[in-house]
Amino acid sequence: MAGFTGGCLCGRVRYECSAEPQMVVHCYCVDCRKSSGTGHGTHLMVPAEALQVRGEVSVYDRDADSGNTVRRVFCPVCGSPLYSTNSSMPGLAFPRASNLDDPDSVTPEMAVYTSRAPRWDAIDPELPAVPGMPDLPG
Repeated sequence: MAGFTGGCLCGRVRYECSAEPQMVVHCYCVDCRKSSGTGHGTHLMVPAEALQVRGEVSVYDRDADSGNTVRRVFCPVCGSPLYSTNSSMPGLAFPRASNLDDPDSVTPEMAVYTSRAPRWDAIDPELPAVPGMPDLPG
């Protein structure tokens, strides 16, 4: 995978990334569950400068358990979550795998915040799983 494209449900926001993901992670934290509308969010970790976004977006900033600020970027028309950033990881962006044009082009490598996973959203037993947030590369 030499880069990827994606966008929101209504098509008003599109993005392309010129870099390969450094990591792909399922996150079961409460914020990812609530912002995804399901049991977990799946995020790609990429250099922020490699992600080019076209279209108007809205943002929502929220302090994480760690005290860091997570900025969630979404379409103001259809509400699709697009990507996030984290104040503790400057220079990185975390696009959602759910809005990739080719979601099968990525493979999750880890599951985080598994202690918060709902019973009905089974954690893949093949993935390394941690109960909280580990130190991630980058």
